[in-house]
Amino acid sequence: MFDRRSFLSSFAGVAALGSASLPNICSELLGQAPDKLPDRSLYDANEEAYWCEVRKLFLIPEDEIYLNNGTVGSSPTPVLKAVFEGYRDSERLAQADPEDYPIWGYAAWNQFRDPLAEFIGCKREELALVRNATEANSYLANGIDLKAGDEVLMTDQEHPGGEHPWNLRAKRYGIVVKRVALPRPVPDSTTVLNLFNDAITPRTRVLFFSHITTVTGVVLPAKELAALARSKGILSAVDGAHVPGMMRLDVHELGCDMYSASPHKWLQSPKGTGFLYVRDEVIDRLWNTIATEGWDDTKIRAERFQRIGSSNVPASAA
Repeated sequence: MFDRRSFLSSFAGVAALGSASLPNICSELLGQAPDKLPDRSLYDANEEAYWCEVRKLFLIPEDEIYLNNGTVGSSPTPVLKAVFEGYRDSERLAQADPEDYPIWGYAAWNQFRDPLAEFIGCKREELALVRNATEANSYLANGIDLKAGDEVLMTDQEHPGGEHPWNLRAKRYGIVVKRVALPRPVPDSTTVLNLFNDAITPRTRVLFFSHITTVTGVVLPAKELAALARSKGILSAVDGAHVPGMMRLDVHELGCDMYSASPHKWLQSPKGTGFLYVRDEVIDRLWNTIATEGWDDTKIRAERFQRIGSSNVPASAA
């Protein structure tokens, strides 16, 4: 058991680290990797040289090639530096209003949501910052009003983080999960649309599908599937875990009701950063499944889905 002297002595290493400057700490952790992107002029002059410089931004050993961004991407040094700076500023409790620190889990975080909303083509009020697509999909599966016997229609190529939230609800509350078997390879969009259309019944309440499937990487016709769902009064929920950073995304143009994603894959953002988009007209139909102050405040729109208690703000900032 610590006495007072031992307790204080145990902080010697922490104190030494705290006295070091952030540049020194970053240099030690990040090595000689650059901390910003190469200038665009280099790309215009010599594309190969530009990508060689971009490669230096990653801590992956030089003799290795990493190909699994579909699980997690390696964050480049500008992102890592932003994480470190975020922790430094937060642990100094340097906010203008000290209450900003202990109420991290209750903030609007508009400074993060605004650029993200612009990037994915929606309004700030329709966007909630969560930890990953799995968490967002669980919000959807547990938050939509469904009765025993109501059907959720999905493909047979869904990721466990998209499929199993619905399976859990089926096992506990008696909803029905139906799967459309996609041909391999999928020949065209019309085939997908016809398979879904033929599988819809009067009990179908939700169409849930991956924008890019995790099994084969096929890009499904999300816009057309969302339009099919809306034409029949059915909600459309899209698992877009693989889309940000891989292809252009405009959720308003897609016309879907809900969209989940994990930018820590192809966009290479910090691990544990995700988002949930809910179309404004649908927000009031989705219940919170984590409840704290503001859970029933309809004026804050989708912000209420990111109120989960204390959160990793430095990661979101980065």
